[in-house]
Amino acid sequence: MTTTPLKAPLGADTAASTATVRDDIVRLGASLFERTLTFGRTGNLSVRVSDRIIVTPTGVSLGALDADKLSVIDLEGQHLDGAKPSKEAFLHAAVYRARPGAGAVVHLHSTHAVAVSCLAGLDDDDVMPPLTAYYVMRVGKLPLLPYHAPGDESLESLAEATAADHRCFLLANHGSVVAGADLAAAADAAEELEETARLFLMLRDHHTRPLDKEQVADLNRRYPA
Repeated sequence: MTTTPLKAPLGADTAASTATVRDDIVRLGASLFERTLTFGRTGNLSVRVSDRIIVTPTGVSLGALDADKLSVIDLEGQHLDGAKPSKEAFLHAAVYRARPGAGAVVHLHSTHAVAVSCLAGLDDDDVMPPLTAYYVMRVGKLPLLPYHAPGDESLESLAEATAADHRCFLLANHGSVVAGADLAAAADAAEELEETARLFLMLRDHHTRPLDKEQVADLNRRYPA
């Protein structure tokens, strides 16, 4: 994809904000990598700044990001500046288009979430039961999207349609995509999803007591998305 100039020069305030965002992305990437929530050169992070998206580049470990070498794309996924974006940057753009209030997206290949995405017999509309209050509050319903090869842009329209009604979704045999109001919120939800996936796998041979519909509805009233 051809790199095009930025639409307008950055003002001082925007430039300062962008520098902070870049540092936040680098710090989060290192934290996720150190805690093995991502590994190798998998996963990608992004933050929306106005009509631009700062996203991690392709072929770089989240544990070795450089704030000056991140990529910038627009809401259509076009490369505007910086390094070549992740081949899954189109997923980030799709989520932002569907969720105008989203300020960040975290996509991980965390072990337990990926394990759940490989299971047969799941409810594709809502993969895991509401085992904990914080899962309901941070993740909500978790749909499973059918398998597509990494970087397959034919997934884009389905991801956008799904994100319109869900802040998180799971990609079959792949990993999680999570949106949040900001980078911290998106990371919290991605980690909550991973820990709930771990609980779900631990409890598969046990009789469980998920939250009931009334309890879920009460949480949704108390803590609307």
